[in-house]
Amino acid sequence: MTDVVIAGGGPAGRALARACARRGLETILVDPAPGRRWRATYGLFADELPALPGSAVACAPSTTLAFGTRPHVLDRQYLVLNNDGLRRWLDRGYDVVAGTVAGVDHGGQGSSVRLEDGRTLATGLYVDASGARPRGVRYEQTAFGAVLPAEDALRLVDAPDTAVFMDWREAESGFLYVLPLGDGTVLVEETSLARRPGLPTDVLAARLRARLSAVGLTSRGREERVRIVLDVPVPRRGRTVPFGAAGALVHPATGYSVATSIRLAEPVADAVAQTWDRGPAAAASAAHRALWPSSARAVHGLRRHGLRALCGMPPELVPVFFDRFFTLPIAHQRAFTSGREDISGTTEAMSALFRLSPWPVRKHLIGWRALRRSR
Repeated sequence: MTDVVIAGGGPAGRALARACARRGLETILVDPAPGRRWRATYGLFADELPALPGSAVACAPSTTLAFGTRPHVLDRQYLVLNNDGLRRWLDRGYDVVAGTVAGVDHGGQGSSVRLEDGRTLATGLYVDASGARPRGVRYEQTAFGAVLPAEDALRLVDAPDTAVFMDWREAESGFLYVLPLGDGTVLVEETSLARRPGLPTDVLAARLRARLSAVGLTSRGREERVRIVLDVPVPRRGRTVPFGAAGALVHPATGYSVATSIRLAEPVADAVAQTWDRGPAAAASAAHRALWPSSARAVHGLRRHGLRALCGMPPELVPVFFDRFFTLPIAHQRAFTSGREDISGTTEAMSALFRLSPWPVRKHLIGWRALRRSR
């Protein structure tokens, strides 16, 4: 019997597999396509993952800007990840099985993981890191991106080696990312604010092509389609441990999850290893507790509250709202975007943003809260 079986070969699954293997747990990762390269572009703030090796970084832009109705320089180092380097860092100490999980049967002494091809893996602990599959229609963030030569991107940004984290100018209920990739190319991505359901990527593709055409550019390189499920509730405790996007580790307001998943892999593996002698059920319960202490549950609820309030905001107020957010002290910005267990920092950031907002934005937030309470 294998100690741990993890379904899902993305960054979250591989980070947890590496962390479990480092603690002496025999670990198998089930990946539908082990040889397939990661095509998504991942980014994070350097202070979210200080242990990240340089080999996993594709680009560290010298300047990161955000635009509401005007520019704001972000006083946090933003990193674009090198997917091959990230994967090499995470691919250590565990075995990989090509396949897809069809079902799991839990018993008193362990679990039986059934693959679609008929094979069965016996394990003490089963982790689902295969991505979000929420029931019903959820809030989604969608995006369509194109990779351009860096010299072309200078028609969209004022200087090379500049990342645009969010640009609401010329927005139509959406914003633009401009991310240098460190290889002489730049990802330009049209992104929709969260909707239920998400805006179709074909609509975003048309918007991006129109935006590029307005400055004399055409999309002729690699393209990227993104769909992120945002509004996932905290999972119930059980013998299966959901992790990564499957475990609601996606930030409900920003859509970011990679840094959180990689950082949490270590404490979750610690919790499993420390309770392993007490049996599979105890190890699963310990993993759930490591992932979702009461402080993390409270912050997740606040973030989901913020998501719903923002999604109901009139489009003309959204850039104004983000103008105020990016004028907050950097500690408040960091607390809301990265402070997963920071209840006081998150509430202070949300309160400060309300106080700074002009009356039309406050009126919407007050009205939305009253509407929620009346239901």
